[in-house]
Amino acid sequence: MKATLVLFLMAGSLAGQPRPATTADFDRWMKELSNWGRWGARDEIGTLNLITPASRLAAAKLVREGVAISLSRDADKEKAPDNSRPFIQEMLASSEKPGAEIFTDSFTVAPHGIAHTHMDALCHFSYKGQQYNGVPIANVTNKGAAHMNIEIARTGIFARGVLIDVPELKDVAYLEPGAAIYPEDLDAWEKKTGVHIRSGDVVFIRTGRWARRAEKGPWNLAERAGLHASCVRWLHQRDIAILGSDASSDVRPSQVEGIDQPVHTLALVAMGTPILDNCNLEDLSQEARKRHRWDFLLTTSPLAIPGGTGSPLNPIAIF
Repeated sequence: MKATLVLFLMAGSLAGQPRPATTADFDRWMKELSNWGRWGARDEIGTLNLITPASRLAAAKLVREGVAISLSRDADKEKAPDNSRPFIQEMLASSEKPGAEIFTDSFTVAPHGIAHTHMDALCHFSYKGQQYNGVPIANVTNKGAAHMNIEIARTGIFARGVLIDVPELKDVAYLEPGAAIYPEDLDAWEKKTGVHIRSGDVVFIRTGRWARRAEKGPWNLAERAGLHASCVRWLHQRDIAILGSDASSDVRPSQVEGIDQPVHTLALVAMGTPILDNCNLEDLSQEARKRHRWDFLLTTSPLAIPGGTGSPLNPIAIF
């Protein structure tokens, strides 16, 4: 009883305070949270293995109203501090061309970064010369990635989605840049809502990033709200299939010595868990609050790009 009280008081005293970690801590987490070999030495899909025919059938039963919400941002064509490579739409034929009756265009997009809604393939990150399941970084060449590229998800994602709305938990409109989310916040959300994360879930973390951007403008790139690296153990214990957020998942500064994006590295490289970045969770948050319901059917699919390290996508939540 005394030991439990001490741990409770320690957790309370740490709430909201920075929790620096060393490189040695991170290296230990890389080993402890590893899924390497779990589905075989040649596995390339990682925790997508947790989305099964049975889990898809169960997810389909979450559709009760047929209300669909897009989790994608509009393609952002304006350069900004948080959009260094805007989406480019080039009109190849328009009404400005005399006699034109058919209209066509061309798109150019660099999906990675903190502007465009996209999916990270497992080949996107490495650590100490290796990618998920021990694949050497020579896997990725100027021709793309031979293994674990985005094409492996071409059949799409059809799973239970769960929203963890941290501003709603803390009764604020949004988190400020640099605000870290800790495991006890995730525990508190489960307790408040009664929704528990299960194996094979697609988990979305809302920081309120887009609500804040609409009010105050783009983030300073040096600071972002997001998950502290210690949350990855929490997600690993619940055996999630995919991690998503309205930013890039990682809090910045990361609080981990020498590691800029520890959540990305632990998820993609150690766990083999794909990541959905820069989702628009504002409409989803509003609809979930209206229903007092935080789980839903999540469906999406990346483009089938051989060798691609990621892809733009339009995730759909259906209540």
